Amino acid sequence: MSAAAEHRPLRAVLWMLVTGVCFVGVQATVKHLGPGIPPAESAFLRYVLGLVLLLPVWPELRRTRLSRRAWTLFTLRGAAQAMAVMAWFYAMTRISLAEVTAMNYMNPIYVTLGAVLFLGEPLAARRLAAIGFAFVGALIILRPGLRPLETGHVAMIFAAFGFSAAYLIAKRMTFEASPGVVVTMMSIMVTLFLSPFALADWVPPAPVQLGWLFLVACFATAGHFAMTLAFREAPMAVSQPATFLQLVWASLLGALAFGEPIDGWVVLGGAIVMAAVSFIAWREMRLKSHPPVVHT
Repeated sequence: MSAAAEHRPLRAVLWMLVTGVCFVGVQATVKHLGPGIPPAESAFLRYVLGLVLLLPVWPELRRTRLSRRAWTLFTLRGAAQAMAVMAWFYAMTRISLAEVTAMNYMNPIYVTLGAVLFLGEPLAARRLAAIGFAFVGALIILRPGLRPLETGHVAMIFAAFGFSAAYLIAKRMTFEASPGVVVTMMSIMVTLFLSPFALADWVPPAPVQLGWLFLVACFATAGHFAMTLAFREAPMAVSQPATFLQLVWASLLGALAFGEPIDGWVVLGGAIVMAAVSFIAWREMRLKSHPPVVHT
């Protein structure tokens, strides 16, 4: 992160607000589509249509020579992302927008745990405490034993694990290819992995449904682009708290557009998870800017 980027926190927050609007747009559009198209087919069509948006990168992809290690990583990431996307599309038709959004906040926590278990990163006491608070927030959202858990909740748990695995694999791909090639290859691999599941339960989509799914692809692509710009403008600890507004917008949209009651427990649990994630991001920023002194 350049020094100049450190002095643009307002732009980082604004880009993260745009990110939140786009991702809520993804959720609302999928919710509007409902269960008319099977989840695997919806996910497959979303990625197929999204490939159109990546056409400018195809010339670079053709020129790129990928190593065997890169092909292995792309394949593993595609499989993890495909399973997660199918679970996410299923959850969107079963539980509220606010619950999906709040449970999405657990993704960075699973990434942190995965980095400790599989990448050998240290787990300091403060980070461990933050993870503990995040799981308390997750329990408040789910409230097991106090209300029946829907299949959508279980699907979101699997989706979070899948997205986290894909992210951890992506961290290993940093030096394998350019960002544009990485995104394009991920989209291609996810499309390939989703295709047998989609074809197994294929329902011919209506043109209007294809239009909505293309809108999903546009929202998702714009959201990831805006998030990248936010991370370039300032450290993640600066922009991360702004993502909590996504839960507020999702709750309001769910209530106004889909008649979903606003659940105060979900908002409270999401706030606790978001606070824990923000603390971990802040600690990472502090450690990078002030590395520990090694005495000899």
